[in-house]
Amino acid sequence: MILPSYQIACFYVCVLMLTLATAQNTTNSTSTTITKGANVTKPGCTKQCGNVTVPYPFGIGSDCALNVRFELDCNTSDDGSQELILGENIVVYDISDAEFRISNSIGWRCYNSSGAVLDESLAWTTFLETTPYSFSALNRFTVVGCDDYASITGPNNFEYGCNVSCSTRDVIEGECMGKGCCQKQIPKGLKYFNTTMSSTQNHTDVWSFNSCGYAFLGEADHFRFQGLPDLGDDLNVDDFYDRIKASVPVVLDWAIGSHTCTQALKSEDYACSENSHCIDSDTGLGGYRCSCNPGYQGNPYLNQGCQDVDECADHPSNSLCEKMCINTPGSFNCSCPHGYTGDGRKDGRGCVAPYHDQFPWIKVSAGTGVGLISLVVVITLLYFCIKKRKLSQAREKFFQQNGGLLLKHRISTKKGGVDATRIFTAEELKKATNNFANDKILGRGGNGIVYRGVLRDTRIVAIKKSRIVDESQIEQFINEVVILTQINHRNVVKLFGCCLEDEVPLLVYEYVSEGTLYEHIHNQRGAGWLNWQNRFRIAAEIATTLAYLHSFASMPIIHRDVKSANILLDNVFTAKVADFGVSKLIPLDQTHVATLVLGTSGYLDPEYFRTSQLTEKSDVYSFGVVLAELLTGLKPIIRARNEEDKNLADFFVLSMNKNSLFHIIDRRVLREGSLEQLQKMAEVVKNCLRPHGEDRPTMKEVAIELEGLRKITGVSWSNQYGLEENDQDKSSDLYTVPINSNGNTPNSDSSRIMHPTYSPS
Repeated sequence: MILPSYQIACFYVCVLMLTLATAQNTTNSTSTTITKGANVTKPGCTKQCGNVTVPYPFGIGSDCALNVRFELDCNTSDDGSQELILGENIVVYDISDAEFRISNSIGWRCYNSSGAVLDESLAWTTFLETTPYSFSALNRFTVVGCDDYASITGPNNFEYGCNVSCSTRDVIEGECMGKGCCQKQIPKGLKYFNTTMSSTQNHTDVWSFNSCGYAFLGEADHFRFQGLPDLGDDLNVDDFYDRIKASVPVVLDWAIGSHTCTQALKSEDYACSENSHCIDSDTGLGGYRCSCNPGYQGNPYLNQGCQDVDECADHPSNSLCEKMCINTPGSFNCSCPHGYTGDGRKDGRGCVAPYHDQFPWIKVSAGTGVGLISLVVVITLLYFCIKKRKLSQAREKFFQQNGGLLLKHRISTKKGGVDATRIFTAEELKKATNNFANDKILGRGGNGIVYRGVLRDTRIVAIKKSRIVDESQIEQFINEVVILTQINHRNVVKLFGCCLEDEVPLLVYEYVSEGTLYEHIHNQRGAGWLNWQNRFRIAAEIATTLAYLHSFASMPIIHRDVKSANILLDNVFTAKVADFGVSKLIPLDQTHVATLVLGTSGYLDPEYFRTSQLTEKSDVYSFGVVLAELLTGLKPIIRARNEEDKNLADFFVLSMNKNSLFHIIDRRVLREGSLEQLQKMAEVVKNCLRPHGEDRPTMKEVAIELEGLRKITGVSWSNQYGLEENDQDKSSDLYTVPINSNGNTPNSDSSRIMHPTYSPS
């Protein structure tokens, strides 16, 4: 084909932008799976046309192909060269077991300097519609030029567009990204396509160096975009067209019929022969292909076309086997001579020669070695068995020593939900606390140490580890497990489980993050948040919780160690009662029990101390001390004062009796609390601290009284009597209440006990 003269200028620029390079001419590709072996065509049929092998189901002539759709023609030119032809004039370059390479068809459009179209041609489109072929995804739709746009359309509204624009300076060698060259991938299963071409600027801006655009479909691996610095004046104008047509083939996928393998196996015209298997086409159009089974080669479409591969003959010099190779249908076996052991394969154990009688020391050494190894194995197994048994015995010993039998007894008597408590292993808790490291310690108490731990499920817990193991400690430990598993209250620290198999017993609680109430009162931790309202709320929460314990449905619980150090605070400063190690269950038909006196100095009920008779009023007394701490900010034992004032409970009551209570009430409480609240709260404390338990209120009555006091509002004591914060620092006398002429405080009842004499400094 000769292009018109007006296209010569554009051709120089196009070739300047494009050099098509191929790693190998497609007409040289003839080695495929389907053509291995002697028989690739039907008997009596032509095997080759030119340098292209034509394997069955393809054939040259009507009787040599599977059906008319696989028929090809072989044309011979005047010079004797041959070309394999598909259809009318499509040259076939190569046939493989899945693909088919044919000659290309190129579309172009050329313009003159004013932008008018001088010549154009579009590629073929529809010849595959009724054939077993479809365009492979190995192809790319390519557009070459400047100021050109081309689109490719097909079935199911398929459409891809490609736009190229460039100047003489911005063409990049090896890239096809829109500067002089553009490529688009096509989908699998495309049976036909149409191409259209246009120009966005009518080529008027680029006509001086490029007046034509080109569009074609071809195999991506055989195309490379490359600029050439100088083409010379004697360049053949047909070179661009001829290069593409000769070196960039179109790749087709082919398949037999439109049935899947499952459907084809049931049909009479199933094409796969003996020793072969069916492969479904992946184009999405249906159809199948055939392939010889492993160990066979040849043409799977011919009768007896798949022949056994003689691996032993194909691999001489024992390259597969050390000694003897035996061919089998589809595979091979290796064997060893008599007396040798092993699988005989060079990629396996090979053939192992026997030990001869002239080397008896080898047998002796082997026997001795086997004997020694067996002895070591037996001793090792025996050691681990003994170690495991000792560990099991130690765990059983610790289980009994730590009250396991007592816990079982409590479970059997159905004293609560103890059986729902999780039993942790010692190894699990060691890992959670980094082997009980010192930096994990949260606090120390009389009964043990509390560690912070992280369980496998990422829960943060507090793990209480007893200090020593003795009968009294075990009783307290089991007692705490039994009691806590019966309690379900938001203000009681939740027990997750226990561990009895370690040397000392351990309890696993929920982690309460903000420490103890004692720390916040006495160590300035609560300086920011511990105002009067929060103190009042915490007092009410503790009272409500103790009332719940005393009136628990199944059996009342006396805590026996109520103190500010056993009140924990969570992240929102909610009070939670903790440490039930010395608590006691009281049968419903008893009002008190005789016990060994246990508790904390400063909080201990004096009546319980004298009589050893424990009642719920003992908790009331201890709670009164906690209330006194909240009001005064003083510790339960005041070591800086004289002997008679050492105990906070006695000191509080004595201050009330002397009408000097406001000397010891915390300054912040005085600033924020109303006079009526302070008076009534002090009365509650005094009533809780009465020497005789029968004179004290119940915790339920205390809780009701505190709830009533929370509803009282009024002016703070310090504001009511005109005392500023800086005045309170001048003299302790300023913590007294002024008295009117009849001996009563303003707005108060004459029976109040908090009316000290006002003495100005």
